[in-house]
Amino acid sequence: MVTLKLLAAVPVFLAAGSAYAAPGLYVYCNNNGLRCVKTPCPSNNALDLKTGAIIKGVSIDTKRLPEKDRPADLLYAGRLVLRGSVERRTVSYTGKAYELPYLVATAIERKATAGETARCKAR
Repeated sequence: MVTLKLLAAVPVFLAAGSAYAAPGLYVYCNNNGLRCVKTPCPSNNALDLKTGAIIKGVSIDTKRLPEKDRPADLLYAGRLVLRGSVERRTVSYTGKAYELPYLVATAIERKATAGETARCKAR
C-alpha cells in the first residue's frame, strides 16, 4: 500500500543556494515516494555523485542535451549518470513565486550502477 504524503506548501527541502553543487555528475530519479496535491511538488531527487548528497525536490532541464540523448524512460528512472549542475530558479505557480532547484543536464556520461540508482531513489 502506498502512503500518500500531502503537501500544502513549499516544504523544507529548499535549502540555501550554497547547498547546490557546481558542475558535476548526477543521477536523476523522478519518484521519491511523495505524492502531491499542489505544485510545486518535490517528488524528484538528484544524487550528487561527488558528495553523495541527495538533492530533494529537484526538477530536470534537458534543453541542453542533444535531442537524441533524451530517452525519457532512462533519464527519469535514475538509470543514467548526467553531467550538469544544479541551479535555483524562480518559478511562479498560481501567482506565487518559488525558488526551486533544477538539474541542468548537459551530457549523458554513462549508465548508472544499481547502487547509484537505489541511492537516488532513497526516501
